[in-house]
Amino acid sequence: MKLCPTGAKGNFARRLNTLAGLICGIIGSRSCNLSKVAQKISDGSLPASREKRLYRYLSSEAVNTRTFFLPFAEMLLSSLCHLPLVLAMDGSTVGRGCMALMVCLVYKKRALPLAWTVVKGKKGHLPEERHVDLAEEVSALIPPEAQVIFLGDGEFDGINLLASVQERGWRYVCRTASNTKLCWEGESFHFQDMVEHTPVGEYSEAFGSHFTEKRYGPVPALCWWRKDCKEPIFLVSNMESAEDACLSYGKRFRIETFFSDEKSRGFNLHKSHISEPDRLARLMIGACIAHHWIVYLGRSAVQRGRLRFIHRSDRCDLSLFQLGLRHLDYLLDSGSKIPHKFWNLHNTELLTV
Repeated sequence: MKLCPTGAKGNFARRLNTLAGLICGIIGSRSCNLSKVAQKISDGSLPASREKRLYRYLSSEAVNTRTFFLPFAEMLLSSLCHLPLVLAMDGSTVGRGCMALMVCLVYKKRALPLAWTVVKGKKGHLPEERHVDLAEEVSALIPPEAQVIFLGDGEFDGINLLASVQERGWRYVCRTASNTKLCWEGESFHFQDMVEHTPVGEYSEAFGSHFTEKRYGPVPALCWWRKDCKEPIFLVSNMESAEDACLSYGKRFRIETFFSDEKSRGFNLHKSHISEPDRLARLMIGACIAHHWIVYLGRSAVQRGRLRFIHRSDRCDLSLFQLGLRHLDYLLDSGSKIPHKFWNLHNTELLTV
């Protein structure tokens, strides 16, 4: 597999080919450990040489997401901008002692990566400036005509982030803590005070509330007690409909599918043994492109009627990611041509990248 466009030369071409090998190696080995990845790259060189080449690639300052990943993300967003783009932000541990802050696009019960930043440290709250910067990076990729819904858990309820999202014309729904202070019609109270007015399976709303001690807003404040939750969920949003806000926030949990695909159920990113944030961020370029491609192969299997060859014909119990892995195995076993293109998810055309 080669990613080099016609006419690409020199170091840029070599880096593209190394990236192609990295993608194939991650998928083939189901691992982000460089020694295992190198074993699955078929280029005629010795495994030790391949591993050194991967190490140099991950250490190169010339390798960055702007050049080697964001074009994929921009194409994906362009293909789906006829629908509201649902973005979810969350963090997870990666490598050895590092954490990745991610923004993903929710698509058919999966989450597709768009942008990330990696920092040293275990999972925890990052400075709000990091959240704002990452949202700005994604904003530059989104077509002007697109409608955007931004989702975040309790870490992403900072008023600077919410104001930044609001300025872009995005709608947002973010979780917050039960002890967060509100002010409504001159009366101060906390989210937890709304619980007694919220039956299980319902929601209550304080529309036009001012949020936190700094009195950001006015915004709708929601207490939502889902039937499947032991405790209510507290939300802050700029949506006019409380029902829409709750339904939208329910999609936030799908970003967890991306982390499971990249980690225990797929590429084992958490076992890469890399502890340097910049190198991990570059490794994630290959892992995230691999994820895009495998989801594409899963969707392709459904559209081409191949479920009966890789799963079952009466019903489907697998995610698009798992279907994609099985579809790839089927194509390899049958000697069929393997698509090396990415799908326009709107009109099902294949787009060369």
